[in-house]
Amino acid sequence: MILNDTKSPIKLQDFIGMNLEELSKAETVYKSDLFNSKTVIITGAGSGMGRAMAVLFARLGANVVICGRKEERLKETAEGIKKYCNKEIEYTPLNIRDADGVEKFMSDTFSRHGHVDILINSAGGQFSQEAIDFSRKGWNAVIDTNLNGTWWMMQEAAKLWRKNKVAGNIINIVAHVQRGMPQSAHSCAARAGVIYLSKTVSTEWAEHNIRVNCIAPGAIKTEGVTQYPDEALKEFHLANPMKKFGEAWDIAESAAYLAAPSSRFVTGDVLTVDGGMAQFGWVWPMGKPDYFKN
Repeated sequence: MILNDTKSPIKLQDFIGMNLEELSKAETVYKSDLFNSKTVIITGAGSGMGRAMAVLFARLGANVVICGRKEERLKETAEGIKKYCNKEIEYTPLNIRDADGVEKFMSDTFSRHGHVDILINSAGGQFSQEAIDFSRKGWNAVIDTNLNGTWWMMQEAAKLWRKNKVAGNIINIVAHVQRGMPQSAHSCAARAGVIYLSKTVSTEWAEHNIRVNCIAPGAIKTEGVTQYPDEALKEFHLANPMKKFGEAWDIAESAAYLAAPSSRFVTGDVLTVDGGMAQFGWVWPMGKPDYFKN
């Protein structure tokens, strides 16, 4: 399929990305025992980038614990990893907006495993709309999930690391926000909040030996991309100079770098994985308005 041929029909399957079997067989630069004896929590691992990270960390020997709102998707991820990677992982249904639920989940996970080494916040959600038309409910839903939910996870993990006097590592999946995100202003506000929250606590929590970093993906093939209209889908890959979509596997391997000793001197930073989009293009998730076409 020629993605920039506006006459060719859109095939949504082309934008979903790698399935569980493909993820289990994908080549990786990392050694298979890199995360042996390490426990990693991954939110939003029922699909997309979170799922890809769950597969990679399981393949690299980690004890993987995943959580998310939809139990059936979590179960599918866990069963796929068992089938294709011969590795057992744990899953727990959890709405990260629920601060009390997050506290219990974290406490239970730390108690069950004796330790947690890495927290990856991949859960999030948004919808595309002109900012002037946001409802209060829609605004609050995105802010509460993408910013507040991420914070509850970060804070509860940090409390337990401080209490137990052990090192911790947090990786937050965000977005490139420096030039704004037209038609996704609520998500931009939340992700910017997470980025600068991460930078702030990376300093505050350095005394507790807790590192905090972010990954800002560009146009990545996942199920979430298919919510956008055909016009936008055909243009997404043109917003970076490489003129292609990234795979969820690209984000997974970036997370492995930040989780491993390879990044031991990196904290408070944002790793941008976007094919150069940050300095090149501008994505309109609902399609470019007529005002900007001339």
